[in-house]
Amino acid sequence: MDGPRHDVPRHDVPEPDALTRPYWEAAARGRLLVRRCGACGRAHHYPREFCPHCWSEEVSWEEASGRATLYTWSAVHRNDLPPFTGRVPYLAAVVDLAEGPRMMTELVDCPQDGPRAGMPLEVAFRDGVPVFRPGPGRAAGPAG
Repeated sequence: MDGPRHDVPRHDVPEPDALTRPYWEAAARGRLLVRRCGACGRAHHYPREFCPHCWSEEVSWEEASGRATLYTWSAVHRNDLPPFTGRVPYLAAVVDLAEGPRMMTELVDCPQDGPRAGMPLEVAFRDGVPVFRPGPGRAAGPAG
């Protein structure tokens, strides 16, 4: 059978709820959002109804710059959950957004031997899901 099966549950996106719906709607339009606290001024991700730093409920959505640096990564060679089976091997990553929060994601357009801690990244979107790739002007290959 060609193409994705629509009767198989996907495990790469959560079910949006009232709180996260703005995040997923923005991502579908190619925009990355974070939550920012009006009390302490710090941004956070994943979306919460309160600030995880000061517990204030004075939080709102803000468009992120889309810039990040690579914190850590791992090459995944086996994942039996749809749709990951067809993507292996892939690079699971944790990135530090320019706004401060740390985010789990996938690193794309980068060879498995190319990632380096601290390398600049930029957001990209695949099927409405934010992923990250090497930033502009950054060679994706090994440093030399």
